[in-house]
Amino acid sequence: MKNNRRNFIKFAGLAAASLCVAPKAMASGHAAPVRKHPEGKNGKRWAMVVDTRTLNTEEAIAPLAEACHSVHNVPHIESKQDIKWIWAAPYEQSFPEQQNPYLDDAVKERRYPLLCNHCDNPPCVRVCPTKATFKRPDGIVAMDYHRCIGCRYCMAGCPYGSRSFNFSEPRKHLDLTKLNPEFPTRMRGVVEKCNFCVERLSVGKLPACVEASGGALTFGDLADPESDVRKVLRENYTIRRKPTAGTEPSVYYII
Repeated sequence: MKNNRRNFIKFAGLAAASLCVAPKAMASGHAAPVRKHPEGKNGKRWAMVVDTRTLNTEEAIAPLAEACHSVHNVPHIESKQDIKWIWAAPYEQSFPEQQNPYLDDAVKERRYPLLCNHCDNPPCVRVCPTKATFKRPDGIVAMDYHRCIGCRYCMAGCPYGSRSFNFSEPRKHLDLTKLNPEFPTRMRGVVEKCNFCVERLSVGKLPACVEASGGALTFGDLADPESDVRKVLRENYTIRRKPTAGTEPSVYYII
């Protein structure tokens, strides 16, 4: 009896000590450090520009989603529980605050590729209780799937509907013979979303959707005046989604 009581007190003390340390580790909001590749791309504020003059149909957007989803082992589920990192939507869903009764019909009838906006002021980060979603120094809003507890606060906080929840086991909806071994599969009960292909940037590659877009997507560092993305923004008028939300998205659309 005394031995059991002694063990209980010892383990209770260890648990209390861990609670004192855990908040500090959790407050950092960062996943385990990633090894830097000598050819990795470095940026201070990654951003993307979408040229909807050429990328504006379901057929044109589908290859981008396919490239993204195959690289990241995103399951396809034929229901409202489908997981999406990139998807197509009509104008009224994409830009509800920029409605104009006299807008060109061609613009209204387009389909627009949507994804996580990697906001400069991301509400999803503020509401996540475990810091499973966090903002990296380069502006990418990333996720640590191991910390996600499935509360879905981030989904409620995101004004763009850019996150999906795994209601079922994702691997049951994947062709296991075609998995990308360089990216982890997720588990039931966690949220996931576009990550700007941070794992590809770390080895010097562009995001998969950018490579598949045939030039309709431009990716680069907003902090670099000479970057491709800054050049495109200088030469074209662009809009962003839901500007009144105050999130300052990093995805721009040429209309």
